Amino acid sequence: MTRWRGLWRTKSVDSLIHESETRGHKLARVLGPLDVTMIGIGAVIGAGIFAMVGEAAVGASSGHPAGPALIVSFILTAVACGFTALCYAELAAMVPISGSAYTYSYATMGELTAWIIGWDLILEYAIGNVAVAISWSGYFCSLLKSAAGIQVPVWLSLDYRTFVQRGLDLAAVPHLFGLPIVFNLPAVAIVAALTVILVVGVKESARFNSAMVLFKLAILAVFVAAGFCYFRKENWVPFAPGGWKGIQVGAATVFFAYIGFDAVSTVAEETKDPKRDMPIGIIGSLAACTVIYILVTVALTGMIPFSELRQGIAEPLVAGLAYNNAPSWLVGLIALGAVVANTAVLLVFQMGQPRIFFAMSRDGLLPSYFAKVHPRFKTPHVTTIWTGVAVGVLSAFCNLDEMANLCNIGTLFAFVLVCVGVLILRAREPRRLRPFRLPGGPVLPLLGVAFCLYLMLGLGPTNWIRFGAWLAVGLVIYALYGSKKSVLRQAHLPHPG
Repeated sequence: MTRWRGLWRTKSVDSLIHESETRGHKLARVLGPLDVTMIGIGAVIGAGIFAMVGEAAVGASSGHPAGPALIVSFILTAVACGFTALCYAELAAMVPISGSAYTYSYATMGELTAWIIGWDLILEYAIGNVAVAISWSGYFCSLLKSAAGIQVPVWLSLDYRTFVQRGLDLAAVPHLFGLPIVFNLPAVAIVAALTVILVVGVKESARFNSAMVLFKLAILAVFVAAGFCYFRKENWVPFAPGGWKGIQVGAATVFFAYIGFDAVSTVAEETKDPKRDMPIGIIGSLAACTVIYILVTVALTGMIPFSELRQGIAEPLVAGLAYNNAPSWLVGLIALGAVVANTAVLLVFQMGQPRIFFAMSRDGLLPSYFAKVHPRFKTPHVTTIWTGVAVGVLSAFCNLDEMANLCNIGTLFAFVLVCVGVLILRAREPRRLRPFRLPGGPVLPLLGVAFCLYLMLGLGPTNWIRFGAWLAVGLVIYALYGSKKSVLRQAHLPHPG
């Protein structure tokens, strides 16, 4: 019984804050509200809007197209994320340390739930980056073609499944030992390059991030302006070809475009005034991205019939311009913006995954091997390299919508636990100071749970099966290792004799 009770043992908020200040990992508080907001926008705007908007409009993986009604899908997803963002803001202002949902779960629902959420966050960072790398490859190939006239062979820029789905000839590609060579080389190359950079070390700055955000926003503004010039009202008929089911599935699919606003909570230790900066950064970045996404969707669905955004296409914005015979310089500019945007997102999330491993290893839930730091570069090189290998291999052979939807269901599950965590911590510690508190009592957290579960239901049974299998593997690892080696568990074991 003692062992089972230990599964739900929690770390107090006070101990979490104390550990962050005394373990030699204290970070300088240098970020203000504008810096935090720009970090949020920088992490959010990437493959989601540059790639998944096409998948959702045509209903590539579900057979339920959203069409122009994808605008409604974005609003629905924004509402769900809004409830979750408020929950993140309350927890981040109250527990201003790194670790995000993993740390919050440890403080509210116990070690087992913390393990589950930590394991689940791998889907957000690593699997999410696979989808970003695939999108990066599509836009990079478009950029090479428009800017330099270089055509990357199709068999070196697509995964096998998408190659076959497009009806391309396998007999025409090179073969090795009788097997056709079809893989996404640019996706592998960018992941490998960023892995090397991250092992050597990258010094991030808020000023550089803000510059990248402004560049991405400028590119999207150019696309929106072009879209309105090419807008044809007949492209909005029918407005909702898949009915409400198409809107729901579209909302679940474009949820990928919002992943990243929660990453703001990971810099809580580095903000000057967490109780003010965290709510502003989280909610502000979400609101700004929602407006941008709606404008881009209006432009895209008005300039090209949604049916033309065929399955597996990784660069729908370029496809919209090409459909209207836009000048090559404009196509190249949009492709460049997508390449830069996705590179920045790849870098941020490829840095985030080792942090999750590090936090779990520090708590004893993973071997100390995963917390090794390079003696020269002072980076978590072991987990960085393993993450790079995993992301690189998957991005070479996997499909965009498969990876994005797996990332979606994992992140939505994390959001559900964050909303539940707010309710539990309020019941357990009602008198604790909350610099930012959601209004309306338990109503908003419960709405956050309901909306996130609703979006999860739109992802289809295949994604649920894959998600269940992923969690099952994680639970086996926890049972065999984490439950026995946990630092918190060891601290509460009776001393021999």
